[in-house]
Amino acid sequence: MSETGSVKFKCEQVPREISRFAGFAELNRYRRKLLALGMIGVDASGIGFGNLSIRNGATSRFYITGSATAGIPELTPADCAKVVAYDFERNWLQCEGSTVASSESLTHAAVYESDPTARAVIHCHDMKLWAALLGKAPTTPKRAEYGTPEMAYAVRHLFEATDVEKRKIFVMAAHDGGLVTFGKDLQDAFGILRQPIAG
Repeated sequence: MSETGSVKFKCEQVPREISRFAGFAELNRYRRKLLALGMIGVDASGIGFGNLSIRNGATSRFYITGSATAGIPELTPADCAKVVAYDFERNWLQCEGSTVASSESLTHAAVYESDPTARAVIHCHDMKLWAALLGKAPTTPKRAEYGTPEMAYAVRHLFEATDVEKRKIFVMAAHDGGLVTFGKDLQDAFGILRQPIAG
């Protein structure tokens, strides 16, 4: 799936302590909801899946849950990383903190870059919802694997060629169960995720 030992980008980690940031309590609140729904967590093989991020003010920087933290019930700021720079072409990312940023960091970066109004991103898993939305909601191509520059470019393309900016949800075709929602905050992103389930 996603988290444990699967970071595919080159990460330049700056070991700087992450203190409580704006939106940190909200991040834990929505992680708890997603954990309870089984949309993030650890699978039977011990592989973690799912991650959340919050934009840092009006900048292109963002805080994201760390790699291999999906199964932790309650995060501390030390379980998050602050992404301060990235380069899709070089498959490179720079983050601050004591943990490596999630394997989906480039995907989150592509959303923030493509939609200036996006302040929060959720990447989660739900096979039933994924199957129902595959090809019906904006969908990345099968060749774009998670956590790669190809996925970041595919996300950019969705913003250019589909109504993803309006719908605020997309499906990862090459990542079984993988869904991404985004919005003005995590409540908004979570609400968008719940709409198709309720409907």
